[in-house]
Amino acid sequence: MKHLYPILTGIVILAACHSKQVVNSSEPLTEAEQRLPENAVKGLTTTNGLETTLFASEPAIMNPTNMDIDEKGRIWITEAYNYRNELNPTHPYKKQGDRIMILEDWDGDGKADTAKVFYQDTSINAALGICVLGNKVIVSCSPNVFIFTDTDGDDKADKKELLFSGIGGVQHDHAIHAFTFGPDGKLYFNFGNAGDSILDKNGNVIKDIDGNVIANKGKPYRQGMIFRCNLDGSQLEVMAHNFRNNYEVAVDAFGNMWQSDNDDDGNRGVRINYILEHGNYGYTDEMTGAGWQARRMNMEDSIPYRHWHLNDPGVVPNLLQTGSGSPTGMVIYEGTLLPSVFQQQMIHAEPGHNVVRSYPVKKNGAGYTATIENILEGKQDQWFRPSDVAVAPDGSIFVADWYDPGVGGHQVGDLNRGRVFRVAPPGSKYKINPLNLKTAADAAEALKNPNLSTRYLAWTKLHELGIAAEADLKKMYTSNNPRYRARALWLLGLLPNGHDYINKALRDTNEDIRITAIRLAGEQGVDYGDLFVNDPSSAVRRQALLAMYHSNNPIMTPIWAAMATQYDGKDRWYLEALGIAADKNWYTCFAAWRLLTEGKPMTKAASDIIWRARTKEALPLLANLILDSTASPETNKRYFRAFDFYPESESTPILLSLLKGHHPQQEAINGLAFLQLPASAIKQSPDLKGLLTKSLHAFEGKMEFVDLVIKYQIKDQNNPLLKLVTDSSATELKGYAMKALLQSNGSSLVLKTIQQSDTATALNITDAIGKVQDRESRQLLSSILKNKALGLPLRQRATRNLGKGWDGYEALWELVEKKILPKDLDTVARVVLTKAWRQDIKAKAIAYYEPAAEGHKLAPVADLIKLSGKAENGKKVFTSYCATCHTAKGQGVDFGPGLSEIGGKLTKSAIYDAIINPDAGISFGYEGYLFTLKDGTKILGYVAGTTNTEVDVRTAGGQGVKVQKTNIVSKKAYEHSLMPTGLATAMPQQELVDLVTYLSELK
Repeated sequence: MKHLYPILTGIVILAACHSKQVVNSSEPLTEAEQRLPENAVKGLTTTNGLETTLFASEPAIMNPTNMDIDEKGRIWITEAYNYRNELNPTHPYKKQGDRIMILEDWDGDGKADTAKVFYQDTSINAALGICVLGNKVIVSCSPNVFIFTDTDGDDKADKKELLFSGIGGVQHDHAIHAFTFGPDGKLYFNFGNAGDSILDKNGNVIKDIDGNVIANKGKPYRQGMIFRCNLDGSQLEVMAHNFRNNYEVAVDAFGNMWQSDNDDDGNRGVRINYILEHGNYGYTDEMTGAGWQARRMNMEDSIPYRHWHLNDPGVVPNLLQTGSGSPTGMVIYEGTLLPSVFQQQMIHAEPGHNVVRSYPVKKNGAGYTATIENILEGKQDQWFRPSDVAVAPDGSIFVADWYDPGVGGHQVGDLNRGRVFRVAPPGSKYKINPLNLKTAADAAEALKNPNLSTRYLAWTKLHELGIAAEADLKKMYTSNNPRYRARALWLLGLLPNGHDYINKALRDTNEDIRITAIRLAGEQGVDYGDLFVNDPSSAVRRQALLAMYHSNNPIMTPIWAAMATQYDGKDRWYLEALGIAADKNWYTCFAAWRLLTEGKPMTKAASDIIWRARTKEALPLLANLILDSTASPETNKRYFRAFDFYPESESTPILLSLLKGHHPQQEAINGLAFLQLPASAIKQSPDLKGLLTKSLHAFEGKMEFVDLVIKYQIKDQNNPLLKLVTDSSATELKGYAMKALLQSNGSSLVLKTIQQSDTATALNITDAIGKVQDRESRQLLSSILKNKALGLPLRQRATRNLGKGWDGYEALWELVEKKILPKDLDTVARVVLTKAWRQDIKAKAIAYYEPAAEGHKLAPVADLIKLSGKAENGKKVFTSYCATCHTAKGQGVDFGPGLSEIGGKLTKSAIYDAIINPDAGISFGYEGYLFTLKDGTKILGYVAGTTNTEVDVRTAGGQGVKVQKTNIVSKKAYEHSLMPTGLATAMPQQELVDLVTYLSELK
């Protein structure tokens, strides 16, 4: 074990000694023993051929959020003791602020001997990124990015300067993340969707090369973004956008960018991305900004894919979807010390699943495929929460461990622990030779190092030497290692005769070198004409296409058209590269392609290009594809969806023309066309109303039927709507059908049907009413629960359904308070109201029903986790208490975060905490908001999406409510979780234990 002995201010010596507590390795560790640093490695499983050792732990460091390694092999750590204090006001606060630590191993035994404080103050509280470049340290901590400089080499920050400012997401995990040094000498970094915007160091708005403000405004950028800039922050570029929480971008020797992105919690949509420059990655609707849950044409069948709008034209595909998780730091491993399967590949920290893993990629057309290879897993210790991974100068990797019972939701269960591990072949000594940059040959050798900080210093030296380094760089360029060649090429291209090297590389036999040269040519202004029109590599053609983005070169159009004819109808990467390349030039590009393909039969490739196009000349061709008599309208929904990416003035005439077709399934085509048309089109042309009515028949029993009824406010379809409510097994469809039915003055029909139906049908209808949560539905539920001619189970169900949502709680409480509620419903009302998430109603209800609702005292969590539970009983408890708002293994309501893999993300203690104290950790994207509308209605829920005109609010039960912005009087952040407090005490303690046992086994 290591102990701390202070020798100087801010510096501690770590001395090894024997632990006084000896644990028999053959016996399972107790909970307390598991937490000890000396047992840290025992809880981890390392892949064959590698060994994990503990480099440092508490009390030297705590809560490491990010890490870098300098050329000396020293580990730099950003800490987060002051983590989200506004959201966790009961947590202690360090007034001096959080620290940047330097850990150093003096004797090469792979264990830190000293821990120094490089800098400490509140401006870097819970910083999410650190990048060490010589004597400069870039620290990312919204709203700022700082550059700290150690001018005298004493390992203390002597100068603190701003690099960027005005970034959103203060004290937020979806904020500004770490910078990295690219092979082109530029800085790369990203922020998640709380970042929102970015200003320069003087607080000035930054615009891109086209004059667009760089901000999440949809003009054109949305949500999380990837950036590139010069070392001084100038010439900021958006490299890609529309991510949720893209945590850390990694750049390889060829200039390829890779990163992870987190989903809305519980939707099993975590993804790994290969980045196409200027690509849209689909977290929200490109045109409107609507969230992924919003109804749209051709929605993906699976939520993990729907989450990223993957069926939409203009969305870059994902490299790999990994399920649930909380992805964090990533590097590209370009060393040779680790086994070959990990070489030249991403290595990634995934704290949600307690694992560090790699995603070996294989080239596949213009893109890649990937698999998963685990390196380090916390199989026996779910507190293992790797927050970052970095490569040392010797080729070993280091892992920063947040070490906590949970992760996500801005919650932290432990403030005092944190670890750093080293992963290397067994017996590998951690010995770092001093960096030698005396000559160009020395610097060229250092440029081969797998450590980024070392490469930065080598790159800087070689760049300063200029022409004097040419010979050694040329020698490096002749290497058999393509990555060494690429690193040399980036510098050779900057020499006075650099264009010669670029032109030669553009014709290299290695496709990765050609791709590197295309990127370098773009930065250095080298024109290569139509060199790559017929390149045998689709990946090279892809890169040549991306280089055409917003080009004003007159030869661009015929080159694009020729490359478009080589699209095979299968490679989505290539198709999206075509789309990115043609942006701002679609008219001329599409016309040139049409000339080349004129008279040829329609192919899958041609129809894809028409679908992907953004020029009005493509719209009649979309119509032709839709009206093809051999094609089904159901399978052609993708073509209807394409109309959403055009102005209404261009799309409306073509959609109207579809109504005049003679397809065998013309009514279905008409219905889909009506869904895509603006509702005003019907008002302008009354003759179309007959066609609209007929088109409804094609979609009876389907969601499109309800969509049409709601969109056009059709009032004579109440019986089919009611049939949807009673016959459908789809919860979402029943709720929307009931909403449409009540909007069509169908309350009397609903009530009559309830009175004439069997109990099961009546209960089903009552549940559908409860999903609507508007004034009409509340009045209907009130009338049902007061009607003693109806059965008690039905009236009880109506009571429960009334007690949902902000106004629903108030309506039910008013019945209780005014003694209007029938006495036989008192027990149900008490349970609903005393467990309400509306805290004012809950407080009144508890006072009213006292002492019946007092509840029981729970044992401490430390004792609860020792109790045995039965998962099969816990599943029943889940159905009773949790399934109204959460899904697990396909069961339940999709409102709160999905729980199908919660046991792989949280320990038992963290699950207990989440149930007992729901306010302590609210998942990002599930924060509640209270909307007050002009008619006095109040809606409580979370925002699923926002467009220019409306807000999509998800309320209890999973129903979506689209609120027109013009109808909103106020929007206030709700101070509590939407999960009610007191749930744990609403059930017997053993049921809680069974529930947690069940949830902990969901992995």
